[in-house]
Amino acid sequence: MEEMKLPTGYKSLLGPMETEKAIGKIKEFFQINLALELDLIRVTAPMFVEKGTGINDDLNGVEKPLSFPMQGEEGLDVEIVQSLAKWKRMKLADLGFQMGRGLYTDMNALRPEDVVDDIHSLYVDQWDWEKVISEDERTVDYLKRIVRKIYDVIRRTERLVYHEYPEIEPVLPENITFVHTEDLEAEYPDLTPRERETEASRKYGAIFVIGIGGALKDGEYHDGRAPDYDDWSTPTGDGRKGLNGDIVVFNPVLKRSFELSSMGIRVNPQSLERQLEIRGMTDRKKLYFHRRLLNGELPDCIGGGIGQSRLCMLYLRKAHIGEIQASVWPHAMREQCRQHGISLL
Repeated sequence: MEEMKLPTGYKSLLGPMETEKAIGKIKEFFQINLALELDLIRVTAPMFVEKGTGINDDLNGVEKPLSFPMQGEEGLDVEIVQSLAKWKRMKLADLGFQMGRGLYTDMNALRPEDVVDDIHSLYVDQWDWEKVISEDERTVDYLKRIVRKIYDVIRRTERLVYHEYPEIEPVLPENITFVHTEDLEAEYPDLTPRERETEASRKYGAIFVIGIGGALKDGEYHDGRAPDYDDWSTPTGDGRKGLNGDIVVFNPVLKRSFELSSMGIRVNPQSLERQLEIRGMTDRKKLYFHRRLLNGELPDCIGGGIGQSRLCMLYLRKAHIGEIQASVWPHAMREQCRQHGISLL
């Protein structure tokens, strides 16, 4: 994770009251347009799930969620969600969603192992979405089609903000550029993955980085992905790995890459087996979620999460995520922000 680098001479374009109003407008507009673009309906999401079922996500494969015993039910522990990728897939099956249709939800999660900085908080708020697809649509071309739809909603919302607040001029390019992690490695071999994203997003404005989770040619990973939700080991049409990726833009305030969304085509039984083997986690096949997937009870799907606070940071030109969401921050960070003219909620 990058060291926090606050911009010099920063001044918020909107005051606290206008910021709160703008956040409400952005969230309402974005979720309505996302649902229409991808044919999604809203569902209610859990704040916690039963421990030991494999339903909760461990993100990069190692993060441990907060858990606590449920009163009145001996031996039953629950975990606060870190994301809802697996839960959403089961919901598609249990509610009987048809091909081409899907769901979205307001996901509120706690990630206690995250190190807080200007773009990371212990609290995560995002739109989690999931959509049923056919086996034939498990391709990189279909992935790109969905990415373009989401990016259109992102740009559409940026135009709404400009209409409401003309002092905040649009910065996003008309089109998003697709890059593969292997291409970034080849072009910027001496840079870290984050530095590669910064250079690519500076060049193009908005990129979708394909193939996150699988090993690169040097044996390292561009970024971590757990082996049991995104499909990062299946070859794409050009023979490279990855049916997943991140939407990343260049942030004009922070002057670096800025991830807005992580998404991908989900594992099928074959790629789940393969990825669990690669990571040495085949014991997970005994868990409830994994058994359902391997037994063919869950549909092929595509899904992801879109950061609500991240989007609002970008649209409203904020320098710190604490200007968008109320959370807890280290005292030293609060003082550093105060010295830079940043008022945390």
